[in-house]
Amino acid sequence: MKKTMRFFCLNLLLAICLSLVFSGCTTTGSAVASGGSGGSGVPAGAPNWVRDPYNKYDKQTNFATVGSGKSRQEAEKNALGKLVAIFGQSIQVDEKIANSYQEAVKSGAAATWTENTSLDSTITTSAGMDTLIGAETGEVWDDGKNNHYAVVVLNKTKAAQVYSGMIRSNQAMIENLIDIPASEKNTLEGFARYQFAATIADINASYESVLAVIGMPSSILGIQKGNDLRLEAANITKTIPVSVVVKNDRNNRVRDAFSKVLSDMGFQSGGTNSRYRVEAEVNISEAPSNTQNIFVRYEINANFIDGNGNRILLPFNINGREGHQSQANAENRAFSAAERTIGTDFSEALESYFARLLPRR
Repeated sequence: MKKTMRFFCLNLLLAICLSLVFSGCTTTGSAVASGGSGGSGVPAGAPNWVRDPYNKYDKQTNFATVGSGKSRQEAEKNALGKLVAIFGQSIQVDEKIANSYQEAVKSGAAATWTENTSLDSTITTSAGMDTLIGAETGEVWDDGKNNHYAVVVLNKTKAAQVYSGMIRSNQAMIENLIDIPASEKNTLEGFARYQFAATIADINASYESVLAVIGMPSSILGIQKGNDLRLEAANITKTIPVSVVVKNDRNNRVRDAFSKVLSDMGFQSGGTNSRYRVEAEVNISEAPSNTQNIFVRYEINANFIDGNGNRILLPFNINGREGHQSQANAENRAFSAAERTIGTDFSEALESYFARLLPRR
């Protein structure tokens, strides 16, 4: 299990790198050969690979592209962007998935998944790299006039081995994630496991697309579908009751606002013995005013709690100020404003929390 975790951590961070390619690579630089096609404007005395990289690298066993720029780094980045373009948009990792892993790296959460401290520096540096896994810079050349050229090469055989190996490793991780006792499945921990497994499956789909371009069939790897796992995660929420208790409520308006958000996300309305609960308190106070109208200030402090250990999973607080000609109407407006804010802000807060929710070791 620990070995699988170590492989998994590194592979996930490499998946971030794959997604960063699409957001970070540009196509600046002068016109040079892309792939195996010839290009005009190649300076005199340039190596033959500048015009066509396959003059240097065997086309049957490699993908190769040439880039240019005002520095070696810019030329390499330009070449890498062209190499990625060969594989098309099908290998792009969803931005939300990439951001999720980047947050895990920045927060140090990724490092806690392994006891192998030698991976710490790899985790840190990998998160900031712009590279296609397995791609290497081959030849570089400059014309002496501040114009640099570089060729980036991806060996098909090595790439096929790397990507198929990562798929198998991630598949093993998925199996470990969803291999939980039935008594623990219908919990937020179970939800987190299936949701995380779905994200890994999405990353594997991008790896599968790379293998398809390389020409290696991946059907034998038995890749699971992210949507299937995500559907199971959604089914888990339907079995989880969440109770809502609100102090100083009025006609259950605040309670119903919280309950609606939870219901819209698939949770059941819970009773007094629910493991998960929302505890909230409403405070209404008079607010100073320079007008004839009466103003009140509302403040709602709430916590989403796991009763197993009474852990606060998500604190939530809102406040505002409403006014009217009468105290009763001012307070009514305050409750209406609170209902609207809970419907938007609490929903967004929960979605953000669940997106960041990682299974515990």
